[in-house]
Amino acid sequence: MSIETTITVKSKFSNKFAGGYPLLFKDAILNPNDLQEEGTLIKVVDDTGRFLGKGYYGEQNKGSGWILTRKEDEAIDQGLFDRKIQAALDFRKAFFNDPNTTAFRVFNGEGDGIGGFTIDYFDGYYLINWYSEGIYKFKDYVLESLKQFVEYKAIYQKKRFDQKGQYIDEDDFVTGERGEFPILVKENGVNFAVYLNDGAMVGVFLDQRDVREAIHDQYSEGKTVLNTFSYTGAFSVFAALGGASKTTSIDLAKRSLSKTIEQFSINEIDYEAHDIRVMDVFNYFKYAKRNNLKFDMVILDPPSFARSKKHRFSVAKDYKDLIKEAISITEDQGTIVASTNYAGFDMSKFKQFIEQAFKEMNGSYKLMDEYSLPKDFKTIKAFPEGDYLKVAIIKKIKG
Repeated sequence: MSIETTITVKSKFSNKFAGGYPLLFKDAILNPNDLQEEGTLIKVVDDTGRFLGKGYYGEQNKGSGWILTRKEDEAIDQGLFDRKIQAALDFRKAFFNDPNTTAFRVFNGEGDGIGGFTIDYFDGYYLINWYSEGIYKFKDYVLESLKQFVEYKAIYQKKRFDQKGQYIDEDDFVTGERGEFPILVKENGVNFAVYLNDGAMVGVFLDQRDVREAIHDQYSEGKTVLNTFSYTGAFSVFAALGGASKTTSIDLAKRSLSKTIEQFSINEIDYEAHDIRVMDVFNYFKYAKRNNLKFDMVILDPPSFARSKKHRFSVAKDYKDLIKEAISITEDQGTIVASTNYAGFDMSKFKQFIEQAFKEMNGSYKLMDEYSLPKDFKTIKAFPEGDYLKVAIIKKIKG
């Protein structure tokens, strides 16, 4: 990895990179044809030759590589990875010392100084997510750092890159002793069943920790709760443990039924007292309206893009209409939890969708609270796209 390619960025973007922006995106590059082999080290300069940073070339959906250092004399080597990963572990000491939360992020890509991969911790197991072939070329550096700085039961990995940007299904075990899955982890004292060896998703999205805590502590007591795009039912579990009178979990994926039953069961909740349905969320909205069903709380946490036989959903185009559907089946004085992990717009734009939706429904609302990423999902101001999570907790006054 000693060969270094010089990449020149267009003058109109030079100040952006000089200000600390870490992602080398295609439209900024004057000489893209010089990027040949992923993992190649790159020196980034502007069209006057001014040094802007050094990093690596790696194709992922966000761009063509990441700047890792602004120091011209700093090598991109084992020492750099050691320093970044050690600093990341130190930043999360409080999480390691909390017996009630044993699952969290320990390295958050560019937020911790090296874009292109993340590391999550699951009660002694570490999971590395690789997002480009380029960063995967540095695999040995990352593994060496982990072996040096942490004690682990095992290290697993997910390679989330191919020509279509999809997950590559292969053996995810790297080193240590293979786990017996599911392993049980805790989040604020609540159990989750986690699988590190079973496809791209492990069973829980760690970035919603603060939102789940709020649902449990502040919004669930005595309430009927509808959890849409429910995945493994994490929001439903927290609502049930927070005193909800009943939860309804809706997801199109067939495995969501068994996964949700499992999450209820390991928390000693009678899943039969709750409603778990495998069906299209949009069909459920129609069903609810036909049967005059309304809920005290409706949770919206859709994927950025979703498709079923009859419906296509895009957060960028359709979230306003999704909120309108939620308004129609939420009781007056009820709560809507609106969430998205789509990085293409900010919280201000997200709030505009909410305002438009209520306006078109001739309704009114009060914004009760808002959330972004929890502390372990470290971000930097120079890369606002990295702070992707937007959650608004809304009281529907009428609509």
